[in-house]
Amino acid sequence: MRKRVAFVVSGVVLGAVLVLAVASYATAQGGKANLKAGELNGYEENPDVSSAASGSFEVSIDDAAQELTYELSYGGLEGNVLQAHIHFGKRAVNGGITVFLCSNLGNGPAGTPACPPSGTVSRTVGAGDMVALAAQGIAAGEFDELAAALRAGHAYANVHSSLFPGGEIRAQINDRNQRD
Repeated sequence: MRKRVAFVVSGVVLGAVLVLAVASYATAQGGKANLKAGELNGYEENPDVSSAASGSFEVSIDDAAQELTYELSYGGLEGNVLQAHIHFGKRAVNGGITVFLCSNLGNGPAGTPACPPSGTVSRTVGAGDMVALAAQGIAAGEFDELAAALRAGHAYANVHSSLFPGGEIRAQINDRNQRD
């Protein structure tokens, strides 16, 4: 009988340790997400733009560090690149700027890199790099609000050019309705 009780107690303890280990691993992995946009193109702009340009965008969210690490690549723009951003807005709706990805206008927060004529821009930004969107309910530095919008597919990346200052190419980030 004692062996049976010891066996059951050992099983319960081992099970509890296993549950705690799995929970610890899930917690360590939680709060992170890797998201991407569909192909950036002129047809996703609002209003649509006829442009041969294309691009891609990927972003990693780290909730614990309150950081986004992104990579934006583009080429073939018909105008000179002015700037690129993450905007808060759903598909086919224009929204406000939340994060500067790059700018050649000198209007981004400190540390905003220059936009190359074509190529790739990547960096890590934190809550302090966010732009306030009071009209859309996001205060400066409200990282959790931006992360929620990105995860929900209610943010987009776009690249603005001299020919199309409102945006030459665009794509929703984490859009569950992407066409393949």
